[in-house]
Amino acid sequence: MSTSEDRYHHGDLRAALLAAAVETLEAGETFSLRAVARRAGVSATAPYRHFPDRRALDSAVAVAGFQDLRSDLVDALGALPGSSAPVEVIATLGTAYVEFALRRPAVFRLMFGNECDDADSERVQAAEELHDLLHRVLERLFPGTAVSDLSTALWSTAHGLAFLHLDGKLRPEPLSEVTDRVRASVVAIFGLGAAAAASPAHE
Repeated sequence: MSTSEDRYHHGDLRAALLAAAVETLEAGETFSLRAVARRAGVSATAPYRHFPDRRALDSAVAVAGFQDLRSDLVDALGALPGSSAPVEVIATLGTAYVEFALRRPAVFRLMFGNECDDADSERVQAAEELHDLLHRVLERLFPGTAVSDLSTALWSTAHGLAFLHLDGKLRPEPLSEVTDRVRASVVAIFGLGAAAAASPAHE
């Protein structure tokens, strides 16, 4: 007689375990290989076929999270008119980043938590692909400009706002109001920077 995990084939078991891991995290339940196996409806030993330990599972969930976040940013950019001003593009990236964090707080925390293995090449690559997307967008907005510092500033701003909301340091608000606040903050910071750059230097 076939077992539950026998019905998963060609990588389906790994995908099912990852989905169960995300569901377990987002439900606020105790997160362990055993709990994930139970939610996926497979034996307690089944996860070990793909994840030798909890750390490996954490990293796999983080990889999926980075990929989903990148997809959200790409979708947000794709919804913008082609004539959008640079500050509007930057604000859109910032709001999409924070919205992801607020929709999926447990996954977001795990993505940037110490639990994940920085030596995991897939996780490192997924994080780098997110950074590369931001870098390419900024290079397109500001051709001929070294954008490394701007990229760091934007990521730091969005990331800081995300955790200020997640940690309750800012007043709880509906998502639409949070989005407005994030947009206004990003516009204020980068709009001011653009204005300062355009101003003549003081003697």
